[in-house]
Amino acid sequence: MSKKGKNLPLIEKALVSGIASEGKAIVRHNDLVIFVPYVVPGDIIDIQLTRKRNSYAEGKAVFFHTYSPQRREAFCEHYGVCGGCQWQILPYSEQLRYKQQQVRDLLTRIGKVELPEISTIVGSAKTEFYRNKLEFTFSDKRWMTEEEIRSGNTFDNRNALGFHIPGMFDKVLDIKSCWLQDPISDRIRNEIKSFALKNDFSFFDLRNQSGFLRNIIIRTSTTGEIMLIVVFFEDDPIRIEQLLNHLSDRFPEITSLLYIINKKANDTITDLEVFRFKGNDFIFEVMEGLKFKIGPKSFYQTNSEQAYNLYRIVRNFAGLTGKELVYDLYTGTGTIANFVAKDALQVIGIEQVPEAVEDARTNSELNGITNTLFFHGDMKDLLNEAFIEKYGRPDVILTDPPRVGMHDDVIKTILFAEPQRIVYVSCNPATQARDLNALDNRYKVKKVQPVDMFPHTHHVENVVLLEKK
Repeated sequence: MSKKGKNLPLIEKALVSGIASEGKAIVRHNDLVIFVPYVVPGDIIDIQLTRKRNSYAEGKAVFFHTYSPQRREAFCEHYGVCGGCQWQILPYSEQLRYKQQQVRDLLTRIGKVELPEISTIVGSAKTEFYRNKLEFTFSDKRWMTEEEIRSGNTFDNRNALGFHIPGMFDKVLDIKSCWLQDPISDRIRNEIKSFALKNDFSFFDLRNQSGFLRNIIIRTSTTGEIMLIVVFFEDDPIRIEQLLNHLSDRFPEITSLLYIINKKANDTITDLEVFRFKGNDFIFEVMEGLKFKIGPKSFYQTNSEQAYNLYRIVRNFAGLTGKELVYDLYTGTGTIANFVAKDALQVIGIEQVPEAVEDARTNSELNGITNTLFFHGDMKDLLNEAFIEKYGRPDVILTDPPRVGMHDDVIKTILFAEPQRIVYVSCNPATQARDLNALDNRYKVKKVQPVDMFPHTHHVENVVLLEKK
């Protein structure tokens, strides 16, 4: 790595040649590979290097000589600052093409397994306002844009309600409008900020851990329900009631109005009590007539409509006839388990988060599903040979692990269980490819189906069907 303070060179008139990971693009200069954000293949740019190693470097575009014919105008006023939606300057068709390429490259380079032809990626019908959940942070020292700093103006009001700047825990960009969630999200968030400023409510100081207002979480659903969770740092019943009463009167469409007191040093709420101020303490999602209850701590795929396409692919790959014992690993709130249950003899779901397991059981009860069992525990500890011997060898395993992929012990137990088919859902094709390599001696990859859950980002979901050799 370059030494701090060392002057790094300016690379002039460099051609952006491809797309890399994390939403960055690639420039090849002599023997150096340079990763640059917020540019697209075909741009010709001057690059100021910001970090350099022997074989690669990072940099930022400081001047555009020629814009790529692929490039489109960013539609969000916060583009390039908040760090999200980095690919909105690419036409959606090109985004899909690069995501397909990313899946192919990772499975080939890391997986090193024999692959069938990869199916064409399933695009999202909605490319804007597709998320059902967003979290925003209060800060009393908002992030200043380069334009504001260069202006030389003094800004007395530094309060912000928005997104963290990537890699900076204490820097928050004030968000005026966001294209990710239904516009009701903007109206609620901006009203909260306006009311807080008018009533002199203190915004959170992330470094000194002080202030009244800490976070908000807004959840929406395809049923039209809205959940708002306001997280306070200070337990002040009078001001809490004042704000929540105002929001209740201003937004009668909020069906679940909740709040949390969080005095911890981190923003996680899984271990905190949730208080119901008005309405229900849950909202519903509906899929093929099934109702899924979503609480403030529940995990649910954040693109509801595309989740339905994803689950249909999983069910199709599983090839169930009604006679199979199915294991659903990392089941979360049991969405996939309950979705496939009508086509299986029995579905056993395993999940580490206890609240999620309760949600999964509730969702089975809500839908009159009687052939599911859900267990709470760490996957690598709970799923072992004794568990298999007690509950039966699965005919099909569905697995949807977190980004880190599956633990080695989980893979060993899957190999011991010897299911006929494995359907592997992943939000990180790199770790999925690593796990496919570990399963390669006993299982053959039969189908690969990428799915785009997050338009305008580099993220891609991938579903793989493996069959026993």
